[in-house]
Amino acid sequence: MGIGLEGARFLQESRAEEAQRDTGAAWFELGICYSSGTGGTVIDLVEAHKWFNLAAMSGLEDAQHWRAEIACDMTPRQIADAQKAARAFLRTEVHAH
Repeated sequence: MGIGLEGARFLQESRAEEAQRDTGAAWFELGICYSSGTGGTVIDLVEAHKWFNLAAMSGLEDAQHWRAEIACDMTPRQIADAQKAARAFLRTEVHAH
């Protein structure tokens, strides 16, 4: 049995909260969630690429591998959108601290 919708929402929100603390591991976990639909998360490769990109920037080599893997299933436009979203996230983080 999988977790219910409420459980999936809690899992996604808790990982997003961890990501707000600038932890590469949390960013990587969000990438996994969005790339595979873990915990009931809707698969979104643009969002997954964004989180893998941020995790890779923090030094996680596994994130670089996963980012390259999902990029094979994305259009150039989707990759550009993911990179733009990662930059926007970083700008938001800079202003939040």
